[in-house]
Amino acid sequence: MRDLLPEIERWRQAGKQVAVATIVQVYGSALRPLGSKMVCTSAGDIAGSVSGGCIEGAVYEEAQKVMKHGRPKLLEYGVANESVWEIGLACGGTIQVWVESLAPEIYATLRQCLDAGQLVALATVIAGPGTGSKLFIWPDGRTQGELGSAELTEQVVRYAADRLAYDPGRATFEVNDESVEVFIEVFTPLPRLVVVGAVHIAIPLVTFAKTLGFRTIVVDARSAFATRERFPHADELIVEWPSTAMARLGLDEGTYVVVMTHDDKLDIPALQAALVCPARYVGILSSKTTHAKRVQALKQLGITDEQLARIHAPIGLDVGAVGPEEIALSIISEVVTVRHGIGSRQPRPLSNHA
Repeated sequence: MRDLLPEIERWRQAGKQVAVATIVQVYGSALRPLGSKMVCTSAGDIAGSVSGGCIEGAVYEEAQKVMKHGRPKLLEYGVANESVWEIGLACGGTIQVWVESLAPEIYATLRQCLDAGQLVALATVIAGPGTGSKLFIWPDGRTQGELGSAELTEQVVRYAADRLAYDPGRATFEVNDESVEVFIEVFTPLPRLVVVGAVHIAIPLVTFAKTLGFRTIVVDARSAFATRERFPHADELIVEWPSTAMARLGLDEGTYVVVMTHDDKLDIPALQAALVCPARYVGILSSKTTHAKRVQALKQLGITDEQLARIHAPIGLDVGAVGPEEIALSIISEVVTVRHGIGSRQPRPLSNHA
């Protein structure tokens, strides 16, 4: 959604009505992931995609109807019969697409959250009583809107409470003996990778992270290591003690922290600063023996067992890595799994049933 905001804003400034189509279910193969969006106007403008081009025309036509009569619609597209003129997917899967008019108040709140870098979830009833109703949910328990009934709103808020850092998901709730389908989108702050330790492995790690869209920040108090000659590609280079730098950075739910100085004077304060913040990922390059000693030191500093359980150590996925580039690849691979709710030290992602 973030990448579509400039187009949406331009259309709104021109007084155009906007419709949004979102993939809310994927069965089998699909060219676009869950949560992918296409936006269009009644004047024929289109941006984004919900397929590889197979069904965009059909979705556009349905969006025109939705904007005309104001009622949202849940569409389903499967495999096309190639022997006839039929709209469908060529990838062999089936998707469901939710099409709705863009409500000004929903757009305003979402735009505000995205601009401020706030983590927020948006729940939408896509089938059952209250279809079309929406609810914003923030990590601190605040909400905006309601889902047609107080009971459903309470269930969804409770369900989403520990899932606010994950990819979109869909859940079924039972309210007054009726099933209600709710699609929950999670809008996270822009991802940042904070690398503590300007060591050799950090150089390819920053390269991989930038390729994947992360803002990259390298922190090291050792000026001989943290130089622009070594890290010309980093977005930010901070020559400062990690505890000071990380307190100033404000580690939020979109932040991924990798600690790799091999110096307890730097590593332990960095871990302490990361673990008391809602950073999405905290990993350290360390042997099991060394890490056990660091755990004891962190406990003495008041870090709880629950906080310690968030640490990924040994860091990275086991890919048989040899050499700095492969080790960096294993680390960024683990970061990506956590980003999509697969990492073992994170709560389970949204499932199909509440």
